[in-house]
Amino acid sequence: MTRPVSARFGLGQIVRHRSAGFRGVVIDVDPVFAGRPGDTGPISPDQPFYQVLALGSDGGFMAYAPEDSLEHDPELSTLTEDAGQRFFTIDASGHHAPLSQAIH
Repeated sequence: MTRPVSARFGLGQIVRHRSAGFRGVVIDVDPVFAGRPGDTGPISPDQPFYQVLALGSDGGFMAYAPEDSLEHDPELSTLTEDAGQRFFTIDASGHHAPLSQAIH
């Protein structure tokens, strides 16, 4: 029987990678690892994995990180309204969806 998975971080939330030290904004969430079996090495694939648009001094890059590697960024919690509108559609309740996907 499959156990329900609940993501700790939501779209538009700013997170920090515990070991790599980068911070970025969550732009997509997979309930479990979406790659090939065995590609996570010692990291459990049975946890949410996040597409994170990482912010760096040389610009941005995409990271695919497991939930266990991410933490809430105490310095920043969410995007500014202008930055959020650049990456997401946002409904009246504040729910985010990538610009390429409709909000259900």
